[in-house]
Amino acid sequence: MKALIFDAQNQEWATSRGFELRDVAVPTIDEVHNPSDADAVLINVHYAGVCGTDRGIWTRSAFRDQILHSIAEQGADRSYRIIGHEFFGKVIGKGSRVDAINIGDDVTCESHVVCNKCYQCLRGEKHVCANEKILGISQDGGFAELIKVSSHVAWKTDMSKIRPEVAAIQEPFGNAVHAASKVDLNNKTIVISGLGPIGLFLILIAKEKGAKKIIGIDPNSRAREIAVRLGIDHVFALSSVHGGAQEATHSYAHDQGVIDEIMDITKGIGADVSFEMAGFNSSVNNCLYATRRGGEVVLFGIKNGDATIEDYNRLIVRGLTLYCVIGRRLWQTWETTRALLEDKNNGIQEKIFDIILHKGDDTIVPIGAYTKEVFETKMTMHPKILIKFS
Repeated sequence: MKALIFDAQNQEWATSRGFELRDVAVPTIDEVHNPSDADAVLINVHYAGVCGTDRGIWTRSAFRDQILHSIAEQGADRSYRIIGHEFFGKVIGKGSRVDAINIGDDVTCESHVVCNKCYQCLRGEKHVCANEKILGISQDGGFAELIKVSSHVAWKTDMSKIRPEVAAIQEPFGNAVHAASKVDLNNKTIVISGLGPIGLFLILIAKEKGAKKIIGIDPNSRAREIAVRLGIDHVFALSSVHGGAQEATHSYAHDQGVIDEIMDITKGIGADVSFEMAGFNSSVNNCLYATRRGGEVVLFGIKNGDATIEDYNRLIVRGLTLYCVIGRRLWQTWETTRALLEDKNNGIQEKIFDIILHKGDDTIVPIGAYTKEVFETKMTMHPKILIKFS
């Protein structure tokens, strides 16, 4: 079968870039040799979404240790990892112990394959499972014609209510749902720092949750344009407000020009809630400076390494509350995601397809048309692209 992979034997992590399109072995349900397959399902992938994680793997800027370590654990006879964790398809096979999922079901998957046994899982906190594996990183993912996964991470989707292209990105939409669930957004002024796909999803969710005013920050003009089409109230580019470049002595420093704009909009009070969705140290500090006394900051963006908080005393004295968000709560976030996407009255699903996915025009790459050059060009041009397998 065709799959997009990182091959540790033929691609040096430090010097390579992109994914290789290869014919690889077809996964099968084989309970004789793999007893755990009794709980597995085999999915024929139709669409797969490309996210920030995949872009980080593409550029070799993220998940190096997790991928290389998991490949090494497979043994000398298999040197690659199939990438991808956002996908949608149809179940074509299942193990003998699988009851909740049937052959013919349309499904997507939770990308965090949890153990159901650790302290966190037993307390209902599966999103922070101590033994999780992640599809496309520590085990094979969905950038392939077929994928075999544990049935307990499969999520059935009603295709009469959700179109297949949107069904493929329920997982990242759920990230935004989880972030928004941390605080009450009704009648609040919010800042979203980072308007990648999940930040864009957050605009739609915040509007549905009754946010009074939404302010966005992003250096990318295309992202800002899409945010306006989604109904954001104000949006700013970094280091370009007030007609001049930011005068910052450190890369982690907040952008005072942007903060001044936010204070003008909020009459000197600041935002009720700020969402950090980009992962940059300066973005974290922008959120801390943009938020009012007693306000709340939701941290979602991920970057490895240390970070610097500007004026730690200010953070404490202003009484800010910080929340850290990872993944999706199983299965509470998924239930909310389904309700939001299936509701025809809120227009969310239509805006995702029409605006963020550009109605599929130039945002869908058939696997047979894949080249590194084509793929990288489309990733540069669009916030969200899909791979079509069948």
